[in-house]
Amino acid sequence: MTAALAKKITAAEWKTICALEDIPRLGSRVVKSRAGDIAVFRTADDQVFALHDKCPHKGGPLSQGIVHGRQVTCPLHGWKIGLEDGNAATPDIGCTKPFAVKVEGGQVLLAV
Repeated sequence: MTAALAKKITAAEWKTICALEDIPRLGSRVVKSRAGDIAVFRTADDQVFALHDKCPHKGGPLSQGIVHGRQVTCPLHGWKIGLEDGNAATPDIGCTKPFAVKVEGGQVLLAV
């Protein structure tokens, strides 16, 4: 998430969802929301990202995929999806919705 995007989100829009330690490194946690299931990912260097939990290809659960670097590989057909923007890596085409997420004081906050 860019700093400019984070500044546009009001304090009331941020919801604490869990402690950072509740998400395994190179893993994810699913958050239920009115917008649908959101997968919150943690990288090896403790960065967090959030995406709609559906691969743009066939709707596979990205939360069950393999996290590597700043991508997750869909468990169904191997599509690689960028954690920062939700875009499929070339040669695949498609996008899943990213959500703003941040860590403050060891807590993960999500804006939906």
